[in-house]
Amino acid sequence: MKKSILVFFLFITLTSVPAEEQLKKGFGFGALPAISYDSDLGFQYGALVNLYLYGDGSHFPKYDHSIYLELSTYTKGTTIARFRYDSERLIPTVRSTVDISYVTDQMSDFYGFNGYQSVYDPAQVTNSNHLFYKYEKDMFRAKADFQGYFGDSKLGWEAGYTFYHFKLDTVNNTRLGITKTGETLFEKYKNWGLIIPSEAGGGSINYLKIGLKYDTRDQLACPMKGIFTEAVIQTAPKLLNETFPHTKLAIIHRQYFTLLKDLSFAYRLDYQMSLGNNPVPFYAQPLLITSYLIAATSQGMGGKSSMRGILRNRVIGDNVGFGNFEFRYKFIRFKLFNQNFYTGTNVFFDTGIILKPIDINFANVSPVDKSTYFNDYSAGKFHSSAGLGLKIGWNENFIISADFGKAFDKQDGNTGFYIGLNYLF
Repeated sequence: MKKSILVFFLFITLTSVPAEEQLKKGFGFGALPAISYDSDLGFQYGALVNLYLYGDGSHFPKYDHSIYLELSTYTKGTTIARFRYDSERLIPTVRSTVDISYVTDQMSDFYGFNGYQSVYDPAQVTNSNHLFYKYEKDMFRAKADFQGYFGDSKLGWEAGYTFYHFKLDTVNNTRLGITKTGETLFEKYKNWGLIIPSEAGGGSINYLKIGLKYDTRDQLACPMKGIFTEAVIQTAPKLLNETFPHTKLAIIHRQYFTLLKDLSFAYRLDYQMSLGNNPVPFYAQPLLITSYLIAATSQGMGGKSSMRGILRNRVIGDNVGFGNFEFRYKFIRFKLFNQNFYTGTNVFFDTGIILKPIDINFANVSPVDKSTYFNDYSAGKFHSSAGLGLKIGWNENFIISADFGKAFDKQDGNTGFYIGLNYLF
């Protein structure tokens, strides 16, 4: 699979002729078989299409309307059905984004709470109970986000509503044809009372969101200059939520620098914290607040959406922070089939830290289990990785991406390889 993707990149590059970028008018599209690879999810197969309406082309590469459709399945048991609509023209001067997704994950990852406080044992992945760090999680999400600006300034506002419904269970190994021996970590957490019965099966959440932003980016898909900073409060108020009302705050800063023509440096700093003393259900703790979803999910930390090369959802805490730093270079531009393309690469460093741990009550955990599955919590420990990637940009907005990351600490896994769409941020 890796070879076939690389051959595709080389074919596009070698069979093309460099050319000046052509403005796009009317309809544009990016359509591909959804054939990709994610170390955490396996091989993906299905189909996806992104339709664009550029209008008269006067503000290309910006578009008037975008519709994204995806139906795909991963070999490790994840299925994605997704519809996304994005437009700055539906409501004048307001960017409107609607995302409706249903994601089933028959072998979702669960490594416990608070990063290094929870021991990761690679032997559990290869022994007879290699489902030890897995559980089943189905998610339905309906999301509507709106963004605008105050007059002609770069200062703007954000508002939105998101409905989640989670259905959780132990892995159905019979359906998957996998032999299971012994308890999974998810089952142990339930038996220890670290995951209480009212959250163990999942539930629904109604979120309201409001925030401020400052945005000077020159382009959305791959900015070459500018900043994008936002402070967002997302709340699940008691009025709309029978259980687990809670509130979270996210402060996210992204900045882009042009170093040379087609060479840029970009970084993102992301801080997310709980406000107040209301407990957050464990299935909501991995959710990362964002104004615009790049992928089907925004969960972590760890994995392709946050820290590449680190195990998916390895780092879960009450307050967390992470950063991504990368150099991006578009080394050739060309036209093919009357479409604009570029081929690029990126070199990155990702790192994250738990700033406030989830409180763990060890009253029902035996001394043997405590010494086997837990370390003493120690503040100030970073989870870090580094790697490189390859990109193909299609009419600037549709970007085929491949990233390879390597974790610095074996407690975070080994390597991660991800083939999909878009730059990370």
